[in-house]
Amino acid sequence: MFRMPCQPRKGWQQLATEFGFHFHTMYGEPYWDESAYYQFSLQQIENDIEDPSAELHQMCLAIVDEVVKSEELLEKFCIPSHHWDLVRDSWHRRDPSLYSRLDLVYTGKGPAKLLENNADTPTSLYESGFWQWLWLEQQVNAGVLPRNSDQFNSLQEKLVNRFKEISYHYGIGQMHFACCKDTAEDRGTVQYLQDCAKEAGLAADFVFVEDIGIADTGVFTDLSDRPITDCFKLYPWEFMLNEEFGDLLSGANVNWIEPSWKSILSNKALMVLLWARFRDHPNLLPAYFAGDAGADTATGKWIKKPIFSREGANISLIDNGHEATLSPGPYGEEGYIVQALAPLPVFDGNHTLIGSWLVDDMPAGISVREDNTAITQDLSRYLPHIIL
Repeated sequence: MFRMPCQPRKGWQQLATEFGFHFHTMYGEPYWDESAYYQFSLQQIENDIEDPSAELHQMCLAIVDEVVKSEELLEKFCIPSHHWDLVRDSWHRRDPSLYSRLDLVYTGKGPAKLLENNADTPTSLYESGFWQWLWLEQQVNAGVLPRNSDQFNSLQEKLVNRFKEISYHYGIGQMHFACCKDTAEDRGTVQYLQDCAKEAGLAADFVFVEDIGIADTGVFTDLSDRPITDCFKLYPWEFMLNEEFGDLLSGANVNWIEPSWKSILSNKALMVLLWARFRDHPNLLPAYFAGDAGADTATGKWIKKPIFSREGANISLIDNGHEATLSPGPYGEEGYIVQALAPLPVFDGNHTLIGSWLVDDMPAGISVREDNTAITQDLSRYLPHIIL
């Protein structure tokens, strides 16, 4: 695994605008960065990332099956008790899932270590599935990269195929897509998924989350008063279950993608259950609920993070019992976990995180993010990768 300097494509910013990549620069700072790329060997990808990702995903699904059977665990995962049946029924029906991303610490030598599972609302999808592949093709054709350069990336193909499967098996011909207003990255992600759905033969309508209404019949509707029966929402389940309209979810009969059972997979409490059930697995880090016996007696360095934390918010470092705040944020009221510290590798002064994507149950590619600090946050840079 190497970080290699690279000549950026001439005029790539204009090309990005033409292709709808409107968030390549955010707040005056580069988000997409093609002044370098990460190079992997095929063995590193297959043995250290792809195969472990498939195994970790199945382990995570086993935890979902365990949690839905236990009121104690559902409470530990901070899922409101009046929504337990909603989550249980969604899992027992095996409501269809689309995609997820595992965040891994990987130095170039295995085993990679799982930090968390972004199973509900992962972004950086467009950059991973399309834009970095376009970069690869153009840089190979320009002679900047070797002709035998490849990329671990079947995301777009798998997304289109998954939409086709969902459409066929569940009789869906039309689907709404939703995200919040004033978020260029979220809108770009959802637009990309709309394009994938259209390629799969689905009608793909858009509505902002803030504009979803409720009819007298208890059905959710868009701004044209059309019923929302099937909807991809880039909006977290922990928000949906705790908001006022959350009480209407059971009666609205919406096939949500991602489904409500993903509220278990996208929860940091998952890391505690994984360690308890698969202790000493090479791809796992020790993890406990804050305040539990294992956490109270632990020595060394640990990361403390909220059960519902996002984008690297509210992270603390515990060093032999002494806690220091690493990042601020609005989370924490729901409780915390502690996880053994696994520092991100540093390449040329950049702390590097690997995102391993899955579509349905299959590994589908990786994304590489880097930051000047040890915590990957929403503005951390995205760099392309190759296999050589």
